[in-house]
Amino acid sequence: MTTTVLVAGATGDLGGRIVGALRTHDTRVRVLTRGSGPAAERLAAAGDVEVVTADYTDHDALTSALAGVDVVVSAVSGTRAVIVDAQRALLRAAVEGGVERFVPSDYAADYRSITPGTNRNFELRREFAADLDAAPIRATSVLNGAFTDMLTGQAPLILFDRQRVLYWSSPDQVLDFTTKDDVARTVAHVALDPAAPRVVEVAGDRVTSRTIADTMSQLTGTPFRLQWAGTVGTLSAMARVGRRLSKAGDDEPFPAWQGMQYFVSMFSGEAELHHVDNGRYGDQDWTTVRDVLAAHMSA
Repeated sequence: MTTTVLVAGATGDLGGRIVGALRTHDTRVRVLTRGSGPAAERLAAAGDVEVVTADYTDHDALTSALAGVDVVVSAVSGTRAVIVDAQRALLRAAVEGGVERFVPSDYAADYRSITPGTNRNFELRREFAADLDAAPIRATSVLNGAFTDMLTGQAPLILFDRQRVLYWSSPDQVLDFTTKDDVARTVAHVALDPAAPRVVEVAGDRVTSRTIADTMSQLTGTPFRLQWAGTVGTLSAMARVGRRLSKAGDDEPFPAWQGMQYFVSMFSGEAELHHVDNGRYGDQDWTTVRDVLAAHMSA
């Protein structure tokens, strides 16, 4: 029997990559969109992807969109209205529609043990995970650390112009990174694995600020030095102040203070992965931090 997988959030960056990874397998791919648009039209034009439209506030439409689906893969992105409210609606429709399995939009470091109040986005995922665990459906979360792609843009860990690599508290804290393409490939395997456990942990690479500095020195021929940026506690306090002063409130997915909270979770060690199983789906080619940085420098 061919598995039918519905991807929610397929018009987003990671969601589109997940759809692409699923299309390399013998599976039926259905994508859920909330309306028409260029991204949805491109997916429909692919021919081997079914596009269905439903609003997350329309329970009947959601349930109809999930008819005949075996696995729901959520790749939605946002704050409470999306990660909690929209996924709750999707979960309710999946249970009512008899869907067997649900893959939530986690794709992050290990949010399960972080200190309350230290990472908003992680706590939203933990809140929805409680609902998912209580529902009569099998679930698998994919935890992958941070996206390696962020090292060259969104995550200002490497100061390229100043030849510095930042760290908080310890330059030897292990940091987990995985590229979006490697995450998408893993999600496709998980979606088609009826024996997948509650959590699958993967890490394309495991590095420290110290090893990143060494890598940058080797790639550029210029010494990159470590720069202490403060303690994790100080950074956490700065994030709290930034959140209180933020004009965007809690509606923006990745304000500056949320980026600080990610570094708090990573450099405190609370979000470190402890059960990485890169070999679960056989030998895979994992993109390393060095690979991503080398490509960035050559570009």
